[in-house]
Amino acid sequence: MQSRIYKRKIVEQILPFLDTDNILVLHGARQVGKSSILKYLQSELTSKNKPNHYLDLEDSRNLDLLNGGVDTFLQYLGEIGFNLNQIQESNQRLFVFIDEIQYLQNPSSFLKLIVDHHKYIQLIVSGSSSFAIKSKFKDSLVGRTIEFVIYNLSFEEYLEFKGFKYDLENLKTSKSIDEVVQKYYDYIYYGGYPKVVLTDDIKIKERILLQIVDTYVRRDIMEFTRIGEISKFNNLIKLLAEQSGQLLNVSKLASLCSLSRQTVENYLFLLENTYIIKLLSPFSSSRGVEISKASKIYFYDTGLMQAIRYKSLSKNVLGNSFETSIFAELVKKYDIAEINFWRTKSENEVDFILNNKEVLPLEVKLNFKQFRLGSMQEFLKKYTLQNYRVVGLEGGEIVNGIYPWQI
Repeated sequence: MQSRIYKRKIVEQILPFLDTDNILVLHGARQVGKSSILKYLQSELTSKNKPNHYLDLEDSRNLDLLNGGVDTFLQYLGEIGFNLNQIQESNQRLFVFIDEIQYLQNPSSFLKLIVDHHKYIQLIVSGSSSFAIKSKFKDSLVGRTIEFVIYNLSFEEYLEFKGFKYDLENLKTSKSIDEVVQKYYDYIYYGGYPKVVLTDDIKIKERILLQIVDTYVRRDIMEFTRIGEISKFNNLIKLLAEQSGQLLNVSKLASLCSLSRQTVENYLFLLENTYIIKLLSPFSSSRGVEISKASKIYFYDTGLMQAIRYKSLSKNVLGNSFETSIFAELVKKYDIAEINFWRTKSENEVDFILNNKEVLPLEVKLNFKQFRLGSMQEFLKKYTLQNYRVVGLEGGEIVNGIYPWQI
């Protein structure tokens, strides 16, 4: 029996580009659901009787086929029943989904030949990291691709996957709010990887997350770069998991891990480009006044962060776990370039600054009553603003207080 394929929120962003002359590229961390999105899109096309085919390059037979070149690929499509001449002459498209495109020896050449000379074939491809894709995609594909970053589940998607039906925009009663707050705690504990969400067994959740870490190190990192000492790399990841939500101090990390500063910077680059962490830049119109170039470190998934930190899943929500979960929600709703933090040399700090249609500062407090106006007031005064929000879960209503699902 085929398992249910859920419709992710990002599908609505992808659908308008499905029938274009561009290659659609989906990339993100392992196990965030890229393959399921491809299969959902395929099922949509099948329901509309549009010709399509799916290839997973983790299958060595499919990899050998595409490494054989475009002519071999076109021959294969004919052999499995697609009349390419008829499709071309009738102004139709054949939609081809290619999963794990980074395994191809020379994906740029293959994709360029298809998009330039066989426009009746619409390619939708996925890759497990931007690093893997960027290291193999060449300048020849500039202007030929439209990229979508796939993250783990948002809280709204988490509720849907768990079968909970709440109208998050219209929660009024304290009972329903309390119920959703408790479910948000579960979302913090376990994170948003689809397979983790879809199992109720805590030990299985832990095993899945630890396997993601193991697979990530063994495949994404080891296949695309050389790491001298895995133990030191693992120590670095653990330290970063402990520091999610804090200012990054590369020199201190290098000292604690017995690594050179350059090596730590290289590892941070890899971790960022494989969607494990994000280095968040400060918001400032005057870098000389506010803290110089220090970034804040965030994990994209709180469950993975806890699995790395504790080798298990804890039901203790520390401040950095909640703040990390808010970061993970923000990146799914806003462009990452629109998200910053603010901190001055005198240590006034605001957790997040959204620079979208307007500048909106956000302070994160697990309990609303922990909020103090001081730093927020300094920011508002400096940038002549009035509007701000406090994101929390407990402590009752306060002025400008919102819950995570109201961001």
